[in-house]
Amino acid sequence: MNVENRIHELRAELDQHNYRYYVLDEPSVPDAEYDRLFNELKALEAEHPHLVTPDSPTQRVGGSALAAFSQVRHEIPMLSLGNAFEEDDLRDFDRRVVEGLDLPTGDLFAEEAAVDYSCEPKLDGLAVSLLYRDGLLVQGATRGDGTTGEDISANVRTVRNIPLKLQGTGWPAVLEVRGEVYMSKAGFERLNAAQAEVGGKTFANPRNAAAGSLRQLDSKITASRPLEFCCYGVGQVSESIADSHIGILEKLKGWGMPISRELRHAAGVEQCLAYYRDIGARRNDLPYEIDGVVFKVNNLAAQRELGFRAREPRWAIAHKFPAMEELTEVLDVEFQFGRTGAVTPVARLKPVKVAGVTVSNATLHNMDEIARLGLMIGDTVIIRRAGDVIPQVMQVVTERRPESARPVQVPSQCPVCGSQVERTQLVKRSKGKETTSEGAVYRCVGRLACAAQLKQAIIHYVSRRAMDIDGMGEKSVEQLVDEGLIRSPADLYRLTFEQVVELEGFAEVSSNKLLDAIEASKRPSLARFIFALGIPDVGEETAKVLARSLGSLARVQQALPQVLTYLPDIGLEVAYEIHNFFEDDHNRDVIQQLLDSGLQLQDEGELAPEFAASTTLDSMIAKLDIPSVGPTGAQKLVAKLGTLDKIIEADGIDLRQALNTKQAEAVREFFKAPANQQLARAIEAQLLGFGMHWASEKKVAEGLPLAGQTWVLTGTLERMSRDVAKEKLESLGAKVAGSVSGKTHCVVAGPGAGSKLAKANDLGVKVLDEDAFVSFLDAQGIAV
Repeated sequence: MNVENRIHELRAELDQHNYRYYVLDEPSVPDAEYDRLFNELKALEAEHPHLVTPDSPTQRVGGSALAAFSQVRHEIPMLSLGNAFEEDDLRDFDRRVVEGLDLPTGDLFAEEAAVDYSCEPKLDGLAVSLLYRDGLLVQGATRGDGTTGEDISANVRTVRNIPLKLQGTGWPAVLEVRGEVYMSKAGFERLNAAQAEVGGKTFANPRNAAAGSLRQLDSKITASRPLEFCCYGVGQVSESIADSHIGILEKLKGWGMPISRELRHAAGVEQCLAYYRDIGARRNDLPYEIDGVVFKVNNLAAQRELGFRAREPRWAIAHKFPAMEELTEVLDVEFQFGRTGAVTPVARLKPVKVAGVTVSNATLHNMDEIARLGLMIGDTVIIRRAGDVIPQVMQVVTERRPESARPVQVPSQCPVCGSQVERTQLVKRSKGKETTSEGAVYRCVGRLACAAQLKQAIIHYVSRRAMDIDGMGEKSVEQLVDEGLIRSPADLYRLTFEQVVELEGFAEVSSNKLLDAIEASKRPSLARFIFALGIPDVGEETAKVLARSLGSLARVQQALPQVLTYLPDIGLEVAYEIHNFFEDDHNRDVIQQLLDSGLQLQDEGELAPEFAASTTLDSMIAKLDIPSVGPTGAQKLVAKLGTLDKIIEADGIDLRQALNTKQAEAVREFFKAPANQQLARAIEAQLLGFGMHWASEKKVAEGLPLAGQTWVLTGTLERMSRDVAKEKLESLGAKVAGSVSGKTHCVVAGPGAGSKLAKANDLGVKVLDEDAFVSFLDAQGIAV
């Protein structure tokens, strides 16, 4: 292809991407791919200047305005910024600034040539212009193509941190403020949750959510969205405000405009780079999404001297972070088999660098997710990687689908053991009825007879947070299973020195160390043991709840699903998973073999006091899900009849004295069934047998002052690890959660606390710093 044709092709493709990004708010490629195409076009035009035309994407910004909004012409164009991707790019920018300002160069003049820069994060939102006349907001506009934008005045007035009237005095008669409308991470999560609840459209990322929200034709919709504004400069002004960029922002802040809390000075390029590295390290903890840092020459006279190129200022640059999203191809989809037999599809990708790491695999979760994406093998996809998160396939670029693309098929048989692969069935239980539907997960039915499941089960069992058998890595487990030396976790305790020393990588010392570690694991806490068993949907926290509340393995094994739902954060579906696990004969045999091998569970004891006092007879009746009978009806029933036997045996007249006719008939019909009578009596017998009692009201357990409270830990604690802090809180009865919500009682925030602290402040949740937290523990008699 000749150069002219390639230039035309690039312009057409970039125009399409601009339209999708700026007009439709539906970007079809990640920013990194757009930047590559743009830079290729810019380089070709630089080599062939006679081919540059006024309508080239390099000569303008973005796309055209939506016809649904009236148009606004910017008196001063809203230009975009040049980009730096590497540290050398930023040093080249600084060199051009130094040369453009005719500053002395060379090591002897390094200090004199250190340009004063402003530094602030590059928010990932929608650029807007706000026009104030005599201190009143009269117009809001999008950037549009840089010269003409869309009039979104009604919508920007709904953004709560945009002042409708400037504060103080001294502002110019005409003042155009420019900045970014964005959505915080917490706001984005709340919006998507609310949208999903009503079956509405969910958004791929906060940038799309902010852009879509701000450009609604109905401003009432915009008002309902959690939008925020941060200003980064000015456009037209009727008089001078300050002689520096930071000076302008400080003036704006005084007039009520929100500016970035991360705004800083930097003397020279090395301080700019230090700022870039610092904020990059804190990026995931910030309460909002950023995709880089903006550096601007701070002195306005110097800005005027440096001037502009066709589409960007010479005095500012955006130093982008490594792309978190990239384009690549799906070479194949393979299936992994986990410890519960769950079959997980994994995309094998053409290797691509994302956020500084080469990625060749991405999770696809399950077949429902593949169907939602419309993914086929051979597709071009957008993948995303944020921090240490496993890369995810975000979107299929269907216009790039090759003719050779083929659908993804789940294997009908397990490639490891040959057993059938079956789709799980979801059983929903409500109001005394069960409905069954197909689940998203496929499972190999081979259980521990399947080497893949056995290996994963053993790897989980010996892991640090489970039985913590040091020296037993994945490779060792694979060898032991492949050699037929272990067929269940119980076989670990039968291993001999002669068997271990023959394994690859083991000698006399390492073999003895492993056997000592296996022996030392024979005294686990009850919570560790429950977690190590690998019960589906039972993580570390649920295992702790089971151990702390029920107090013994025997009670956990015996507990009926309805009884388990009295425990914190255990719903009926998880309760059935737990109950079904312990009902399985094979699982019972393995547990008995483990106990026979010498395991001695620690911390076993009585039922937790707060659990023993957590129920009433009426709450038990309500949990039976009798149609039309909720908590209030159950209370009336118990108040009138007093005992379960009397309720079961009551006739219609007795029931109608407590309930309305519909409810009374529902109770009578429910207890007509012998199976329902048997279930209710079994639940009551177990509750009372465990040591619970029909308390008239819930009681707070003595010695557990934080029972029923949820705490969150964030930031870096300097006097103890987060795990230690968590254990101390749990010893006081608290639940320690990973995210902040309106139900959070308190947040402990150490240095470096980010989005969780910001969300706590937004919600008015109590916050303790580490010193206050240590003082609180001291007051509770907990040593630090």
